[in-house]
Amino acid sequence: MGETLILTGNQTAALAAKLCRVQVVAAYPITPQSRIPEILSEYVERGELKAEFVRVESEHSAMGVCISASLVGARVFTATAANGLAYMHEQLHWAAGARLPIVMPVTNRGLGAPWTILNDMQDTISQRDTGWMQFYCMTNQEILDQIILAYKVAEQLMAPIMVCFDGFRLSHTMMPVSVPSVEEVDAFLPPYHLPYQLSTEVPANINPVVMTDPLPGPDGVLCPSYMGFRRRLQETLEAAPAVIAEVGRDFQQAFGRSYEDPLYRYCSEDAKFLFVTMGSLASEASEAADILREQGTSIGVVGVRTFRPFPARALAQAVAKADGIIVLEKAISYGYEGALATELKGALFSHNGRRSLVYNYILGLGGKDVKPSDLVEAAKDTMQGFENGKLQDHPLWIGSGI
Repeated sequence: MGETLILTGNQTAALAAKLCRVQVVAAYPITPQSRIPEILSEYVERGELKAEFVRVESEHSAMGVCISASLVGARVFTATAANGLAYMHEQLHWAAGARLPIVMPVTNRGLGAPWTILNDMQDTISQRDTGWMQFYCMTNQEILDQIILAYKVAEQLMAPIMVCFDGFRLSHTMMPVSVPSVEEVDAFLPPYHLPYQLSTEVPANINPVVMTDPLPGPDGVLCPSYMGFRRRLQETLEAAPAVIAEVGRDFQQAFGRSYEDPLYRYCSEDAKFLFVTMGSLASEASEAADILREQGTSIGVVGVRTFRPFPARALAQAVAKADGIIVLEKAISYGYEGALATELKGALFSHNGRRSLVYNYILGLGGKDVKPSDLVEAAKDTMQGFENGKLQDHPLWIGSGI
């Protein structure tokens, strides 16, 4: 049987890796994730985790170690944040292109310059097109659950996953976490086995240079071209929502918590207005929704758990009845608006005949405090815009100051 512990988000992530019996850990310290590899090194030192802990000189090298170990069949783990994630950028493409089931927690932190060690989501949002799936966590419980779930999804699809959670707001905040036993996790997550055979007797090149058109291999069978590899990765991620839902149902049967739905929903079914957001902001949005409902406003919350693959159909259906949508984001695609707002609009265009009013708010960058009262004012601003038929032509900023 499991137990309930009071843990920080970083402690939770490290414990999840231990429960998943990772075999290779390679990480470089960067605030606010540094405690994750520190805890894992303690597990290895005490003999509680049978894994190789590889000390590296950079995040680029950390991902390089994970790529190499994963290629030969190890279950691997690393963690990073902010500029460390940006330093991995080349290797992120390589890991996804090599179809490696790497799971990496990212403690979301603002990117320099200027320097900040505090939270926003610019780091992972800027890496959304590298071919990695991205799961976003609202609580420390979700950190534990999503890491365990991510390994099963990644190893089934042969594609890497980032498990993203807010730096400091979750990484350093203590919460009760229901922790399953090792035996329960073993029953849910079997050992990782390579889908191909490595043999010194039959040597093979892994990820060689490929050409524009398919060419025959040594056996005469046509091998995919570069574009063919890219298409296969895209098709895998297009098929991923069904796999994530299936694994989410299995998770509920094993542990009692469901992740079949790629969305967090709070009072959303009958809501005339909706907050749409990701990560821990969904908690503040839920509190703001309670305040507004007490004032007579029909409002709810939809939190996006899975940003890649993007749950376009599910999200469009979830907001279909709303007159106005308040998109709250801790990141911005410079020169336009928040990426979540853009993709929500795309989902509405493709899947909804009805067009809701969408207002995009940028807030919380660099750890700027977000209060439920701020979100209440954003909702009232959106409601007024709906009444006046006023469209938004650029994102609005909350708490940006001078």
